[in-house]
Amino acid sequence: MNPRAARSADTDAPLSARDITLLRASRAAVEPHAADLPVHFYATLFHRYPQVRELFPPRMEIQHDKLLRALLLIVDLVDDSEYLVRFCAELGRDHRKFGALSGHYAAVGECLLTTLEHFAGPAWTADVAAAWTRAYTAVAQAMDEAARAGAAERPAVWDARIVDHRRYGPDLAEVTVRTDQPYPFTGGQFVSVATPWWPKSWRHYSPSNAPRPDRTITFHIRAVPGGPVSSALVHRAAVGDVLRLGRPLGDMILDPASTRDVVCVAGGTGLAPIRALVEQALLDGVRRRMDIFVGARGTNEPHGLDDIRRLSHHHQWLTVRATVYDAHTPGAGPGLPEALTAAGP
Repeated sequence: MNPRAARSADTDAPLSARDITLLRASRAAVEPHAADLPVHFYATLFHRYPQVRELFPPRMEIQHDKLLRALLLIVDLVDDSEYLVRFCAELGRDHRKFGALSGHYAAVGECLLTTLEHFAGPAWTADVAAAWTRAYTAVAQAMDEAARAGAAERPAVWDARIVDHRRYGPDLAEVTVRTDQPYPFTGGQFVSVATPWWPKSWRHYSPSNAPRPDRTITFHIRAVPGGPVSSALVHRAAVGDVLRLGRPLGDMILDPASTRDVVCVAGGTGLAPIRALVEQALLDGVRRRMDIFVGARGTNEPHGLDDIRRLSHHHQWLTVRATVYDAHTPGAGPGLPEALTAAGP
């Protein structure tokens, strides 16, 4: 970053329409280098501030993708200040699980702007640097304030001991954990999970249940080829092992005050959050119509279908339709799109 540009930038000023134009133009200038940008950023960060390296996992491939997606989304949201603040606040609260501290934001901002300047080339001017400085300052402030407020309300992570582990086929497991203290989530949200074998690699999984009195949470985990966390949870984890959970995330939840009908479409392990939504509706006493369509590639998929069908037998407001499409399965019917079309508007 140009030091003179940094000194002249009024970081407390709100983003102007011109700032937004400059941010998006500079993003267009660096987008051709999208694959190299995260590598350069983290190399710069770890060289200048080696003490932060321990906050990150040994394998950085997933982290590279997360940085780029967050950066692009922030630029997309700069003209929607309300949503941007909410997005950044969620980031800040979630980053507590990494051990992020207030002092880290300045280091990250410095290295981020250095990286953007490197790839923007002639498009990086004093005005562009000032716009990015203002934007990053606003982002960092929202994240830090939310993290501080979150620290006073709930822990950064929860320990969750595995109390049941069941294998279903070569690559699927149902893993049930019990948290060490109440875990406040709503059916339909997702959870970041870290294992003792990859302690700094966090992956997102959706509980297949709404909150239970005994503090247990069940996940349906499919081992992804080359995925160290999912493979460990399916093939290595056992009863007694302790996982770590970050704060719950996501807005795919039902408004208990709404009376609108609900249509859910799922396949494979994607049925897990749908079942959680149904259980949440039962907890909330909501009895609005819910139509659930489930697609499967074979008769052994998806896991949990029988459970949600049993719920539909006891509740008239819940309808479950399952389709199986597999060229090698005798009697396989039409696929999910056809079932949706046949069911009505």
